Amino acid sequence: MLEILPEKLKLLAAACNFPLYVVGGACREYLSDLQPLVRDWDICAPVLPEEFAAVAAANGFETCAVYKNTGTVKLMADGEGYEFTSFRSDKYVRGLHTPAKIYFTDDILLDARRRDFTCNAVYFDICAGQFVDPLGGMADIKNKIVRTVAPAEKVFGEDGLRLMRLARLCGSTGFSPDEECLSGARQNARLIADISAERIYAELSAILSADKKCGVKYGQYAALCVLRDTDVLGCILPELALGDGMNQRRDFHLYDVLEHSLRCVMYAPQDIRLAALLHDVGKPYCMVTGGNFHDHEEAGARIAEDICLRLKVPVKLREEVVRLVRLHMYDMDCRARESKVRRIIINNRDIFEKLLELKQADFSACRDDLSPAPTVVRWRDVYEKMQSEGVPFSLRELKVRGGDLIAAGVDKKFCGKVLSKLLSECAVLPQLNEKSKLTAAALRIFRELSQE
Repeated sequence: MLEILPEKLKLLAAACNFPLYVVGGACREYLSDLQPLVRDWDICAPVLPEEFAAVAAANGFETCAVYKNTGTVKLMADGEGYEFTSFRSDKYVRGLHTPAKIYFTDDILLDARRRDFTCNAVYFDICAGQFVDPLGGMADIKNKIVRTVAPAEKVFGEDGLRLMRLARLCGSTGFSPDEECLSGARQNARLIADISAERIYAELSAILSADKKCGVKYGQYAALCVLRDTDVLGCILPELALGDGMNQRRDFHLYDVLEHSLRCVMYAPQDIRLAALLHDVGKPYCMVTGGNFHDHEEAGARIAEDICLRLKVPVKLREEVVRLVRLHMYDMDCRARESKVRRIIINNRDIFEKLLELKQADFSACRDDLSPAPTVVRWRDVYEKMQSEGVPFSLRELKVRGGDLIAAGVDKKFCGKVLSKLLSECAVLPQLNEKSKLTAAALRIFRELSQE
């Protein structure tokens, strides 16, 4: 363990007149041979935050923040971040994320018992060069088991956010919760309603990229399965969970609606995983209200927008997710006219690659088929053909400007719409992209728009 610790941290430990410990993720990942892209340096000691902060400052650490109430100090040194906490014992009001009372202590066992899982309650004494394991966490790490530091009912009842942290931990490490842990989470699943939307979204985002933390293959899928198995998914995304057990056409699908959605995330690259999770969220609604999945992409777009608003997803991502959900089914059978495909490519050039990623993940999730999706193959061929033909993919590539149209007689307030329609027409007829031809076409389009 000593060989992976920053030299600055070892020098700090040597300067302290109290034992300084590394705790949590760094210990867990070292003992399980996981190789995180970025290590989280959580450190602790049986001293008050002010005393530790003074020693750290004297040894070249920059103090970013001191929170006396929680005994927390955030530090920086040589470009690395550290979070220190004083040994403490917490008292919670059921379900609330923040402790109601905090008691500082010098007892490492009490500090261990205020944590969440035993695999996160293993300490490394930096100066002594040895691990301290008050609750048997080292054996659990070896066996890849997630076990709570106290009865699971109590641990999850204290802090509803731990319900999602359990899923994230399992996804990022490849560990599995023991039966008591699963049962305790399930019994307390509804406490997630006490957690703010911002925190839920932050944890969901981390879950959707759980495989990236330590390179655990399909870790994001494993994490979502834990959310499902603990009933937490049904509390945060009831519209999606409604698809659990809802069968689909067997000639296309091996899995029910929910499992297919989770597998779509499994096969999706990181940049589209929220859209992958929600791509079929309209199916349960359509089945319940109409008895089939017809137009589920339109219903799904509306529902996805509602979900994103509820979770306070950033506006740009929300808009992108809604567009991807609405478009993911288009030309799934490769029967759409090429002219329509061309126009969709032009009108969605900014998300074209992501749309193809979603179509591929959706295809793979149907039957675990990793071969190229026929629609993706077709659309890439069409796109390459458009490139070879010199099709303009943006207004900048049109050989005419708004000022040219106004000079030709197009009303200024119609210029934007006319230019968009010209771009759409050039998608099918690239030879139209000449100034004289575009001007003539613009006047025709302007007359049509004026008469509407």
